[in-house]
Amino acid sequence: MSIHSNIPQIGLGTYMMSPEEAEEMTYEAIKVGYRHIDTAEVYRNEKGVANGIKKAINEGLTIRSDLFITTKVFPGNEMWGQEQKKYDDVIEAFEKSLARLELDYIDLYLIHSAHANNTRIEQWKALLDLKSDKKIHFAGVANWNIKHIQELIDLDLPTPDTNQIELHPWAQQPELVQFLNSKDIHIIAYSSLVPLSTWRKKEGENSLKTRELEDEVKSANSIFKQLATKYSVSESQLLLQWALQQNYAVLPKTIKIPRLRENFDFSFSIQDSDMDMIKLENKGGGITWEWGDPLLVD
Repeated sequence: MSIHSNIPQIGLGTYMMSPEEAEEMTYEAIKVGYRHIDTAEVYRNEKGVANGIKKAINEGLTIRSDLFITTKVFPGNEMWGQEQKKYDDVIEAFEKSLARLELDYIDLYLIHSAHANNTRIEQWKALLDLKSDKKIHFAGVANWNIKHIQELIDLDLPTPDTNQIELHPWAQQPELVQFLNSKDIHIIAYSSLVPLSTWRKKEGENSLKTRELEDEVKSANSIFKQLATKYSVSESQLLLQWALQQNYAVLPKTIKIPRLRENFDFSFSIQDSDMDMIKLENKGGGITWEWGDPLLVD
């Protein structure tokens, strides 16, 4: 079973959604046509996702086998006063997520970051065993860099099915992307909409986005505004199409139903010359995590 042919390329991201919002948007997303829902134990909304799934299935909008559900185990971060999870801790965390989601299996289970520098390997072995036991269909990671994945290769361990990383025109990660493609690791892009002026505007939605970057995207000369006008689409559609044309799965998050539909509607392609122009917008590292780019973790 190949991850490339099984993962829906457009999914619903649920980071920073309350359980109530996650329930409503999961249900509404499935109504629109989404079949990939992404959550995590640290989002604290798995139960809401479960309720949305149940409602959609009970109304005959879909069946479980047509859905692709992703959740994640947080590895522990000693800088935040957390112990690094060991093998048994990962198994326990998985069982709790499975119970909250009220599912018999998880399609894709990820280690949320590489912060557990002392127990990364045993965490990965736990995921491999969950996959062997058919409790998950695919095992992956998020926010792992080349060094982290090379550790697995050096130990002759199977490589992840996926790596979920921050990817958008400002953070294109060309070296990591090339490496992942060479290892047949499917790329899932999160925070695709960072370059929007409307990204993370609520109180508490912090990031590393600077005032200079904010001013850049508000400018009438913004390349994203210009290209969106050229293709008669929204800026968010342009940013998502940029990712989709490179075969990245995307996880746009919204709590607005019209935006849900917009983020799922793609009937255009970006010309090669314009893709080349966007390539020049790369600014380097990630912006999403206010406490620092997780790809820089040792």
